Amino acid sequence: MNDTDGVRLQKVLAQAGIASRRAAEQLIAAGRVSVDGRVVREMGRRIDPETAVVHVDGSRVVLREDVVHLALNKPRGMLSTMSDDRGRPCVGDVVEGRVERLFHVGRLDADTEGLLLLTNDGELGHRLMHPSFEVTKTYVAEVAGQLPRDLGKRLRAGVELEDGPVAVDSFRLVDSAAGRSMVELVLHEGRKHVVRRLMDEVGHPVLRLVRTAIGEVRLGNQRPGRLRPLTRAEVGSLYRAVGM
Repeated sequence: MNDTDGVRLQKVLAQAGIASRRAAEQLIAAGRVSVDGRVVREMGRRIDPETAVVHVDGSRVVLREDVVHLALNKPRGMLSTMSDDRGRPCVGDVVEGRVERLFHVGRLDADTEGLLLLTNDGELGHRLMHPSFEVTKTYVAEVAGQLPRDLGKRLRAGVELEDGPVAVDSFRLVDSAAGRSMVELVLHEGRKHVVRRLMDEVGHPVLRLVRTAIGEVRLGNQRPGRLRPLTRAEVGSLYRAVGM
């Protein structure tokens, strides 16, 4: 890029909300900023914000203002589709009227609640859904019955389903009372209904299921049916998780 083309890197970082121009210059001088995979230390560097890939401390910085990353707390009964010809509630109803062409990253079945990501970044969405990147998902499930003490060990070791074995990354008992138990499961599997099928297989059917996190993005106290934009740190964590 010619010296007069593009936008100065420190200005781009300031416009992205990373730091003031002065602080951005300090980040560059310290070697904490890379452009297209190479560390940049010179202050006069100009880039094209539409095409450049910029990282600060290893986290991707979203430069394009038209790229959107949203978190939805999907309520029970809402379909993970952008439209429904039968008029049933769907994700598309929540984003109706937005100018961006958004899509949901993966799905939650109608009876499952919780975190669903929406974006117009096709490459990020594709990688988050691809099993090779093994992005973890965290679920809290209310299940039938009192759980045996060795269930966590069994689930971590792997359980055979009709389409192959599945193992959880972690499992813990949250609460137990009156013939029901609440558990938290973390796994990187993306197969359809995998949590429900897994708990069915070990004899504790799911009564209620909520996805509470995808990678480092957490549902928190977000109300059902509400959207929120992801923070810069959350967006950076997603890009980092899939190597972008």
